[in-house]
Amino acid sequence: MNFARFIPLAILAPLAACGQAPEGGAPSEAMEAAAPAPADAAKEGGAVKVVLPQIAYSYRYGFNVPAGKIADVQQAHVAACDRLGPARCQVVEMQRSSADGGGASGSLKLQVEARIARNFGAELSKAVNGAGGALDESSTTSEDLSKKIVDTEARLRSKQALSARLMQLLQSRNGTVAELVEAERKVAEVQEEIDAAQSWLAEMRGRVSMSEIDVDYGASGGSGFSRPIREAGANLAQVLGVSIAGLMVLVVGGLPWALVIGLIVWIIRRRRRAAVAKTPPPAA
Repeated sequence: MNFARFIPLAILAPLAACGQAPEGGAPSEAMEAAAPAPADAAKEGGAVKVVLPQIAYSYRYGFNVPAGKIADVQQAHVAACDRLGPARCQVVEMQRSSADGGGASGSLKLQVEARIARNFGAELSKAVNGAGGALDESSTTSEDLSKKIVDTEARLRSKQALSARLMQLLQSRNGTVAELVEAERKVAEVQEEIDAAQSWLAEMRGRVSMSEIDVDYGASGGSGFSRPIREAGANLAQVLGVSIAGLMVLVVGGLPWALVIGLIVWIIRRRRRAAVAKTPPPAA
């Protein structure tokens, strides 16, 4: 029996049977064949299933916080996340830095349950306002993953059905050793595609169920007449360091040329003195 010709027939046969409603078909196929159209279901009073869009939301907040309060505000935000529990909120990344002259900044990346993510952003603002800070900027972005999820689910079902049919062919042991080895290789390839599709599907569903929240903290120095003076004082050390560095570059870069020019001047003056020494004094 030619196993290579049998594989396409065995794979295509169930697909051709899907267009019919055999009496001995699988329960799922029989249910699909007997299921009424949406219009018929509406006439019979049945509810039509509504599929909601699968949208992944991302939120970004920029807060202006007094330099000495950034650490406290950040810890308050982490504590609010911890109170929700790991199933509803997770800290993905946290950074904080302080620069010379009193400057400070920080960032926080969270994964929050999509249903409460927007309200959780309002809670973050309350903690900042309590510390004397304010919301500087905010943005919301979204991505509709509905089509990608549906396509991936359909591709996954197709690969799983193909894998099942190939496994049945292997279990039947029809064909030569080479044909069986080739079939086993195909099964391995299909399984890899199934694993990749399952991973991609889980990642997209995770993005829909958990929203990403990015928080940036920047130090605020107040406003008014004294603000420029405070900023100038904070930057004084940096300006002085830049000036000294520039002077060092100038000295190091000009030193070789100064030596060369000095040597040339010294040679010229020495020759002039030698010439003057050789010149006889004028007659009396």
